[in-house]
Amino acid sequence: MEKRKPTEQAKLPEDVVVGRNAVTEALKSGRAVNRLLVAEGDVQGSIREIVRMAKENGAIVETVARSKIEAIARGYRHQGVLAYTSPVDYTPLDELLAMARAKSDAPFLLLLDELEDPHNLGAILRTADAVGVDGVLIPRRRSCPLSATVAKTSAGAVEYVPVARIGNVAQTIEELKREGFWVIGADMDGTADYYDADLTGSTVLVVGSEGRGISRLVRENCDVLVKIPMLGKINSLNVSVAGAVLMYESLRQRRKKEGEK
Repeated sequence: MEKRKPTEQAKLPEDVVVGRNAVTEALKSGRAVNRLLVAEGDVQGSIREIVRMAKENGAIVETVARSKIEAIARGYRHQGVLAYTSPVDYTPLDELLAMARAKSDAPFLLLLDELEDPHNLGAILRTADAVGVDGVLIPRRRSCPLSATVAKTSAGAVEYVPVARIGNVAQTIEELKREGFWVIGADMDGTADYYDADLTGSTVLVVGSEGRGISRLVRENCDVLVKIPMLGKINSLNVSVAGAVLMYESLRQRRKKEGEK
């Protein structure tokens, strides 16, 4: 009788680290960690130190049922802890702004408000690299973080576009205004068509989530709300497509302005 071959253990996703030692080393090395999952009841010993380091790293820490970690760990020994890591390091906001100022007198930033789909984030980063966006800002909570899926969809752009994680979006917008940025939000109820807005100065373009758009509080903090004219039966575009339209309009205006000098 033919022997049955042993079943191969499924590979972990590229952005998942399991086990207390592995997660500890990832945190000690300074590797960017998006989320830390800790099994309910496992709050003693080395877990407490892991949680402390994760919070200092800026990671979101969640206590979940052990069965959830087991399902993600795919048979690997997890010891009640699992981390989702970023494929590249995030850039602190102050460093991102300094780099943007060094490149241009009129930096162009992109702020993604509660964007949740990693494929959309990857596509947006790919366009951001193509048009020369100086940096992308994503909220730490309720937004898609950088991941293996984002990196793959971005076709490598994640390596070249600086991305900063931010806390309170409305407070960050106010900080950017004090830095001299003009904040323009993309909204289907915008008061101006996007091509009528001046996108040539120090600009923060705010794009919202796939279903809800930008949140009310963020909308109220924008200097201008712009819309993309929709002449068909569908009243909205995919967020990565809408972002691409707006980013390329900024590039068109900036190149035209340079040519007029």
